[in-house]
Amino acid sequence: MPDVGEGLTEAEILKWYVQPGDTVTDGQVVCEVETAKAAVELPIPFDGTVHALLFEEGTTVDVGQVIISVQTGEAEAPAAAAPAAAAAAVPVAAEAAEEPAAAARQPVLVGYGVSQASTKRRPRKAAPGTQNGSAAVALPAVPAQPEAVAAAPAAPAALNGNGGAPAAGERPLAKPPVRKLAKDLGIDLASVVPTGEGGVVTREDVHAAAASAITPQAAVSAPAPAAPVQVPAQAEASAPAAGEARETRIPVKGVRKVTAQAMVNSAFTAPHVTEFITFDVTRTMKLVQELKEDPDLAGLRINPLLLIAKAVLVAIRRNPDVNASWDEAAQEIVLKHYVNLGIAAATPRGLIVPNIKDAHAKTLGELSTALSELVGTARDGKTSPADMQNGTITITNVGVFGVDTGTPILNPGESAILAVGAIKLQPWVHKGKVKPRHVITLALSFDHRLIDGELGSKFLADIAAVLEHPRRLVTWA
Repeated sequence: MPDVGEGLTEAEILKWYVQPGDTVTDGQVVCEVETAKAAVELPIPFDGTVHALLFEEGTTVDVGQVIISVQTGEAEAPAAAAPAAAAAAVPVAAEAAEEPAAAARQPVLVGYGVSQASTKRRPRKAAPGTQNGSAAVALPAVPAQPEAVAAAPAAPAALNGNGGAPAAGERPLAKPPVRKLAKDLGIDLASVVPTGEGGVVTREDVHAAAASAITPQAAVSAPAPAAPVQVPAQAEASAPAAGEARETRIPVKGVRKVTAQAMVNSAFTAPHVTEFITFDVTRTMKLVQELKEDPDLAGLRINPLLLIAKAVLVAIRRNPDVNASWDEAAQEIVLKHYVNLGIAAATPRGLIVPNIKDAHAKTLGELSTALSELVGTARDGKTSPADMQNGTITITNVGVFGVDTGTPILNPGESAILAVGAIKLQPWVHKGKVKPRHVITLALSFDHRLIDGELGSKFLADIAAVLEHPRRLVTWA
């Protein structure tokens, strides 16, 4: 399983396009996987015949594990073909970093390959069939011996391929920032089950332990299963025939798993502040209708969200300090001189937040095109991991569901997120008289480490001012 996005650790096999006995050619797509909220097709990097599929559809596989065995070349010399195929598919594990030829990432057809560890970690016992404890490589050509194929599926037995909690008396493995985070949250690292490579405790592990500690009553309500699985057939048979099951357990994986980890990380890292503003957008609604009739914008999707996005970009230009991020390791505030504008999108696989790269440099027409492409790609499930990285500020449009507003959680690494409520016709005082006007409520959540109350208030007020008097799109731009 290659790393189809920088830093990803696992992927779920959605569909196999080949079966044992099929002939495959270099570059042919053999399966579709989902990870980090994106579905990606994986090609094979060599010619051969499929010998075995080592994981079934719906299985979550760690990056670096063998998922398919392919017979390449002549049967009497499979060993010579395997190293060449492995080099074309992914690099070997971190232990090979000592070799000069493996000092950098090796190219793969999809993704980044398996990254090498930046620091040496405590060696692990070598599993049967491996050398020096190194992890298996993805999509290798392997001999057709039954012993080798039969041994491969045994790898997922350990938790994420990393084992469980450290043995009694053994000091847990964790980086200094993670130890500091655990100390700040009052979490004993010895009680945290590690999911990182080599049994290393990660930030996500600490956050998960902190979340469990906050709601202990939920933990004791029922014993947790060893792994999230559906109700087995035996349990269904023993259920009362007179009524339906009282509970349904759904495995947490794919989009839901990534979203949950990101939200917990954000909620426990960035101190959130949310401010609200309600105002008249009747002039903006009239401008939307005029732009729809403009022949220069024919064929483009013109809607209130487009002008709201443009208003956010204008407000960022007037308040550039809101476009920043917090570097915890360096203890620095990083000011961004570009805007990668995130747009929260609901998809069949769940909520994702792709972003429009360099949105600040786009014209109204270019921004409209980028928004349409972003939404279309997201709904088709084709958003790539790169499209969801390096965002700076996000817009989430809850108004499409008829909701007035909300208190959104920051996308990790970003400084602010704007919740756009429903635009409703309401009685409003206009020029001294009560008239029906189009009214909207915006909610801005921001990281209080980066943005103080004055700056956040000015930023939100500027967005409202532009939308209340849209001529400011020109005068303030």
